Amino acid sequence: MRITLIAGSNHQAATSTRLTEYIQHLVQSYGHQATLIDLNKTPIPFYSPDDAHGGHEALENLKRAMHEADGIVLATPEYHSGISGVLKNALDHLGQDHFNNKAVLSVSSSGGAVAVSSLTQLQTIVRNLHGINCPEWISIGGDQRKSFQTGVAYNDIHPDVDKRVRRVVNSFLDLTTVLKVRQ
Repeated sequence: MRITLIAGSNHQAATSTRLTEYIQHLVQSYGHQATLIDLNKTPIPFYSPDDAHGGHEALENLKRAMHEADGIVLATPEYHSGISGVLKNALDHLGQDHFNNKAVLSVSSSGGAVAVSSLTQLQTIVRNLHGINCPEWISIGGDQRKSFQTGVAYNDIHPDVDKRVRRVVNSFLDLTTVLKVRQ
């Protein structure tokens, strides 16, 4: 299967991006193809309905990866109880043809205990784009974020956090498989 992951942060040391990289690692270790779009490393232009930005390399790569995806992972830091502006901008460039009947896993990292508001917003956006929300999501906050700080090796991730991430990723991959078979 082909999984596209979008890391939606402008912060170089974002724990949401490190978590997304770990999910990419897990997906690949299970034998699937995983394409990570890091919006910090490959920024895209501001969305405008008046300008399709045709030929913008990063935007064209994003759209292509989304079309080719069997499943999608959307990751964001939580800012003021919402998703990041760069992720929202990327999603505004996309449409139902990128999400229709595809499994989508929402992932968030928060400075507080949990990041429920951003995850709820992501799931609403996914529904409006005709994606299929994974029934579980991943939210890390507080001390859990230490497992995804720069320089922490994957084998040093807290065992409880690792177990939960693996369980949710497996659930997402199972849903992606079921939806792919139905197409």
